[in-house]
Amino acid sequence: MRSRTQRATRALIVFAVFAAAMMLIRSFVPDAHGQASESRWVTAWGTSQQAAGDTPISNATVRLIARPTIAGDSIRIRFDNAFGREPLEIGRAFAGHRVRGALLAKGSNRPVMFNGVPNVAIPAGGSVTSDPVALKVLALQDVAVSLFIAGTRVMPSQHTGAVVTSYRSPDESGDVAAAEEATAFTLTTTSLWWLKSIEVQASSRSGSVVAFGDSITDGTCSTLDAHDRWEDVVAARLFERSAANRPASSPREDPLAIVNEGIGGNTLTRQGLDPPPDSPPALERIERDVLSHHGVSTVVLFMGTNDIRRGASADQVIQAMTTVAQKVKASGARVVGVTIIPRHGADAGGATNWDSSKTRIRNAVNGWIRGRAPFDAVIDFSRVVNDPADPDLILPAFNCGDGIHPSPRGYFEMGSAVDLSVLRKR
Repeated sequence: MRSRTQRATRALIVFAVFAAAMMLIRSFVPDAHGQASESRWVTAWGTSQQAAGDTPISNATVRLIARPTIAGDSIRIRFDNAFGREPLEIGRAFAGHRVRGALLAKGSNRPVMFNGVPNVAIPAGGSVTSDPVALKVLALQDVAVSLFIAGTRVMPSQHTGAVVTSYRSPDESGDVAAAEEATAFTLTTTSLWWLKSIEVQASSRSGSVVAFGDSITDGTCSTLDAHDRWEDVVAARLFERSAANRPASSPREDPLAIVNEGIGGNTLTRQGLDPPPDSPPALERIERDVLSHHGVSTVVLFMGTNDIRRGASADQVIQAMTTVAQKVKASGARVVGVTIIPRHGADAGGATNWDSSKTRIRNAVNGWIRGRAPFDAVIDFSRVVNDPADPDLILPAFNCGDGIHPSPRGYFEMGSAVDLSVLRKR
């Protein structure tokens, strides 16, 4: 006869096996269409740090606003101190649903932990990802990430032109990260400090599309807080066609996030350019800003105009684009190339340092993109925004006035023209 201890041990083993089986079943269950779905972490929002800021913060709290583009049952938050000159000390962090301004939905603000503790030090040039936060988010719902910075005159590592307003409390106002009210957040910034990405726990069928670009992806000339960049239009279209938002009788399309990794003025490379680039070029930041994200299925490469402006030849641009494509494909993701849109010289209502010889280089690169480039697909934005009367210029209605960037109407045309099927991994 077995002893009481043996029977208890056997019962514990049976219970453990049962519990493990139940956990497996819960993570691999039929969805509404009768197919099994295992969850995973997918980057649903991101931005590129590009420089050290010049606005210090002392013993105060910053409330940063981000908009994940697919839904998830919980989130993880990544913070980078890429351009910090000293370690960043985060005293406490919280994440909640933003209602408007700095106001949060009542009861939504959740503490953010790092290896089980509420504070963390990020070394200069370093990065840290939080523990999972039990905050369910909807697609295209604003999330507010609040950080208490206890140090004195801390300079942020930032994305400079976020085109989204974030908030902060005055210096020496202390820790108000847990507050859901907006009262303490009397100051604003349109730069994003330290916040790198938000991941959501979503279906394994979900994926991320990284828009890897320059100011035309970053959103120069788009409208503050309006989310009217070309990739915002694409994100809204993808949401409308996702499985969660379609009638049961319609074909299912799995959720696909859009991650904006654009930097104003960005180039593909720094070799031989004059003036030299003022942010890390694509070939230097691809690991940090593209390949390190979770669930990336497609990368949209939309660069080259700033290389040409700084004196790059067609061969240099083509070689750099080829190298980016090779790195993306080696990671297992697809790469979609985008044609370079027209750019006006001073004689055509645009900026200086652009002329007909650079337009010829642009056209040569675009011909290669359309015909011989090692891309899985092509988005032809040049033909979307050009003036039919002169294809080397932007149509006036789509020109924000500088001959370089689209207007909000131009961005809408671009986002509306994207064939969504080219973004999906086949």
